[in-house]
Amino acid sequence: MARIGVEESLTDVKEALMEMGHEVINLRSSEDAAYCDCCIISGQDKDVMGMQDTSIAGPVINAQGANAHDVCDMVNDKLSQ
Repeated sequence: MARIGVEESLTDVKEALMEMGHEVINLRSSEDAAYCDCCIISGQDKDVMGMQDTSIAGPVINAQGANAHDVCDMVNDKLSQ
């Protein structure tokens, strides 16, 4: 399965992704995102970790306003492209 970076505040999303078999990495700094297939941010802090300037291996998904199931669907969609 994929290696997915998840902002620490998104506990329900982390749990749902782990149940799906994904490797979940806590995003504490921009370096944590470097080797992730996909990253999920809360969207509460637009400039969190300076990720707008950081190149990562995959897409960044903004989870603001979405529940864990919706975020998992977005992850599956992005990873299947």
